Amino acid sequence: MKLVLVQPRLSYAPGTQNLDLLALQLAPLAPQLGPHDVVLLPEHVVIEATADAYRTGIAALARELGCHVVGGSHHEPRGRERVNSGVVCDASGDIVAEYEKLRPYAGERQRVREGQLLGELTIGRCRVLLLICADFWFSDVFVRAATLPDLVLVPAHSVSRKPSPGYSRALWQHLAVARAYEFGVYVGISDWAYAVTPGTLPPSGVAGFADPTPSSESELFVPLGDGGVRSFDLDLDLLAAFRADRRARGFFWKSAVTP
Repeated sequence: MKLVLVQPRLSYAPGTQNLDLLALQLAPLAPQLGPHDVVLLPEHVVIEATADAYRTGIAALARELGCHVVGGSHHEPRGRERVNSGVVCDASGDIVAEYEKLRPYAGERQRVREGQLLGELTIGRCRVLLLICADFWFSDVFVRAATLPDLVLVPAHSVSRKPSPGYSRALWQHLAVARAYEFGVYVGISDWAYAVTPGTLPPSGVAGFADPTPSSESELFVPLGDGGVRSFDLDLDLLAAFRADRRARGFFWKSAVTP
């Protein structure tokens, strides 16, 4: 199973076509992707669009790439409110899962209400948990999952109040490694590339892949870098062996999730 992560330079500008930009960047990978492979888009990938337009765009991209696409998120209008939500489409363009941001961050709380839907699905034999950006920082969310995931996917739009992105990047990397090791999961994060836009907090560019199984500490977290698109191979048998070793040594916490 392949996981494709991205860290593009996206735009807040009204009428922007972030999905078109991503489609161009991802097109060269399409011949290498199959129906059980996954592409993860960042949070807020679609700006100022209806729910139908957002879903249509994600479905079209999934058909074009021939794989599952986790469609980042957008602020979906629901009556007088909005919810930060996303969909997963399979290679046929069918919606196979939906998810919502449970705990909006900072000023976002003035624009959207708290979501209720925790995203979970199985792709092939890989169990996937979907956590939008700040939700990844709450360990109790993991306990809410019906089963222990093999892969945690985080569509992010990280921001920082620091003068440079390094502080936030370090925090995210340490958290991703800790989550990967504690729960015995792969962690994939897609994010906006670092860019300074007047009047907004800059994205920190925290995209990368955390792997609890490597023998080298340099491979515990692999960052993408700005403008990056990268594919990672997931070995579920190796992950199962890692969990078995952890269980034998008493490292698995007995919780609502089942190892």
